[in-house]
Amino acid sequence: MKILETERMILRPWKIEDLEDFYEYAKNPNVGPYAGWEPHGNKEVTLRILQSFIEKDEVRAIVYRENGKVIGSIGTHVDRKRGEVKAKMIGYVLSEHYWGRGLMPEAVNRVIKYLFEEENLELISCYHFPFNFRSKKVIEKCNFKYEGILRKASQIYDGSIQDDVCYSITKEDYFYSLSSVPYA
Repeated sequence: MKILETERMILRPWKIEDLEDFYEYAKNPNVGPYAGWEPHGNKEVTLRILQSFIEKDEVRAIVYRENGKVIGSIGTHVDRKRGEVKAKMIGYVLSEHYWGRGLMPEAVNRVIKYLFEEENLELISCYHFPFNFRSKKVIEKCNFKYEGILRKASQIYDGSIQDDVCYSITKEDYFYSLSSVPYA
């Protein structure tokens, strides 16, 4: 997995040494449920998930340059809703202590750049649950286009079935936005 950098963050593979930082934000009841997962009840849960991140090599740790702390994660996965299209789905989570600073759009935009310019994807998708307004803002700031709602599409940790609010950005959208020059 390639290390990606932004002005304020390093997006890198996970390490076992990240356990404490990961557990710190993953146990917060205001973080996981918005992404559909249960807050971590103990470090053993966090360790199992951390080991799967390392093994599968699809999720990067988000390291805040200012203090060297892991403050979240950003993953790119095969989008099962897209079939054989050369597409990936992006997902992310951020420690509550770092919300409202514009960090997640910065990280997402860096991953988008990498996926289109280096992995040569055709499409990137992103989804949020209807109750996750913060994620919706990130998605919109990153120029994803609203596609619609896939009703009753995801079962989350508490057993409830939630709608997926669906967005995507195509390679053409991305390169067009780079070539667009705003009018003066």
